[in-house]
Amino acid sequence: MAADLATGASDEELMRRLQGGEEAALASLMERWELPVKRFIFRLLGNVTEAEDLAQEVFCRIFTKRTHYRPGAKFSTWCYAIAANLAKNRLRWWQRHPVHSIDAWIEAGGEIADESLSGASAAQSALRQERILAVQQAVAALPLDLRTALILFEYEEQTTAEIAAALDCTPKAVENRLYRARQLLKRTLFSTA
Repeated sequence: MAADLATGASDEELMRRLQGGEEAALASLMERWELPVKRFIFRLLGNVTEAEDLAQEVFCRIFTKRTHYRPGAKFSTWCYAIAANLAKNRLRWWQRHPVHSIDAWIEAGGEIADESLSGASAAQSALRQERILAVQQAVAALPLDLRTALILFEYEEQTTAEIAAALDCTPKAVENRLYRARQLLKRTLFSTA
């Protein structure tokens, strides 16, 4: 039964089953969505530990709020909306209880991996990592509404309509946020170059 859930059923079908009392459907949804949700939250918060904690909270919310899911609605949109709201709440909490500088906050994430091509020199690798860090810092410095739209579009490959549904705004507002985010990134990244 679990293999059937994990392989053949759509996310929407799994939610229907979860709403019907089949709790094993949640495990299949977690299997599919845990990593994308963690990546999304990490990109918003810049902290691996917080991303892991909030990802677990997302699935707890999916379970407790399963009756609020509208049959026929796209699961990923609903899931990302929950994740975005939890991340937003965490950022608000951090603002009320500041502990770390922005540099420490970004460094805590540690997403920079050594992905250098084989044979690339140490200088090229260092330059590449420097660029990655600059982009991460620039994205982390964006206002939350712009950062959320950009991450959902660029990294999670959501459409503007899906992002609009997740963020409870219009597709035109999403397009505007994406444009403003890109303009701010250009200014930030190319003014220091």
